[in-house]
Amino acid sequence: MQPTNLRLVELSEQLLLFVKTKKETQPIEKEIFNLSTDILKDGLSDDNAKKTFWINIYNAYYQLLYTREQKRKPEIFTAKLIPIANTHFSLDDVEHGILRKYSWKYGLGYVKNIFASSLIKKLAVETIDYRIHFALNCGAKSCPPIAFYRYEKINEQLEKVTRSFLLAETEIDQVKKQIYTSKILGWFKGDFGGKKGIKNILGNLFNQNLKDYTISFKEYNWEAQMENFLTE
Repeated sequence: MQPTNLRLVELSEQLLLFVKTKKETQPIEKEIFNLSTDILKDGLSDDNAKKTFWINIYNAYYQLLYTREQKRKPEIFTAKLIPIANTHFSLDDVEHGILRKYSWKYGLGYVKNIFASSLIKKLAVETIDYRIHFALNCGAKSCPPIAFYRYEKINEQLEKVTRSFLLAETEIDQVKKQIYTSKILGWFKGDFGGKKGIKNILGNLFNQNLKDYTISFKEYNWEAQMENFLTE
């Protein structure tokens, strides 16, 4: 396996920073577009590199597509408007194709997308990391805030945002033995190991045995909240 091309992950972080600071992004976008698919595939040589690059790309391009291109859902997710390595990807390609290892968007984390392209399969992570769900921002109030992910700190950062998001979004009723948590865990429950896995994750977080508790997922607030960058 070739070593990770750190320039690739740096480009993704720089793009996101320029989006935040409202600097001209076109030169970085052009450099990313002019990459070869082989450089992209070989340069992101492990899952940490893939997660770092593609999370930053997703968060940068959601902001660009919403503000610069004036795209709205569902097109903002489905249109192939992200120019990378002489190819055009959609936000869904990035999230469900690459970061969720070509899972079907509506399969609750249990169904693979049989129509995924060979390129998506080559670029996809080896193992789905449920923590990516607390790193991707789709411009809604119920979304996690945007952080700048770095290759050498990606696990530490994902742990931090996961803990922060779940603590803020989860309530436990000890009397009724009821868990109320984010709709994100319901939409992609298979990524979390099903309801049993969700209870284990939350149980470890709250230091409780939640085996006999029931789970309810909160309504998702789709009201726009752009530029929700995490203060670091």
